[in-house]
Parts: sequence; C-alpha cells; structure tokens
Amino acid sequence: MSNTFQDLYADLLNTVFLERARQQLTQGEDGMTCANTYADQGKPDFTLAYLLLVDGPEEMKREILARAYERRAILCDEKAAEFDQLYHRPFPLIKLEAQKDRMSAQQVRQGKKVRRGGKSLSL
Repeated sequence: MSNTFQDLYADLLNTVFLERARQQLTQGEDGMTCANTYADQGKPDFTLAYLLLVDGPEEMKREILARAYERRAILCDEKAAEFDQLYHRPFPLIKLEAQKDRMSAQQVRQGKKVRRGGKSLSL
C-alpha cells in the first residue's frame, strides 16, 4: 500500500468539499493559498479538499492539514471554555473533540492514516 498524501487522506473527505474546491480552482483561485486560509480557520475538511487537488510537496501538505486540525482543536477548547462560563458547567464532549483533533494532527505529521473513531461535533 502506498503512503502518498492522496492515498492516506482522500477517504476522509466528503465529495461536497472536493466539488466546492474544484469550483474555486476553476475560477482562478490559488489552491495552496485557499488550503492555508482554511487551515488558519480550523477547517480541515476544506483544507484537505484543496490539498488533494493541488500539486505540492507531501510534507508541506501534511503540515498544512495538521495545522488545520490543531487550529480546530484550539477553537473547540475556546468554545468549551466560553460555554463553561456561560452555562456554568463543563462540556467534556467538546474537549474530547479537541483531543481527537490534536491526535489527528499528530498522525498526519507522522504520515499515518487518521483514525478518528466516532462522529465529530460541528462547532
């Protein structure tokens, strides 16, 4: 089995994200710029869509995808803290999602397949 970026991560993505990325690319958007923008916003699905459609070094693609997972983890932690303050109770499932995202980032950086297990929360 090959361990290319495409082979490792293409099955993580819903085709809707790829279609949207293809539309943007045909309109002249720069794929790497879009991938970096979405990574900074903590949106690994959109990030991955662009990374699958553009050429670039595998290591750079892995780093950008890992950054997207890490950013989403930070945003989840912030949301959990905000909810804790607002509702005066902990939100452990949101923190669990952040932990899964950090683990996903680590797996991507190591060039391993992402094993999420379970459904992710949308925040």
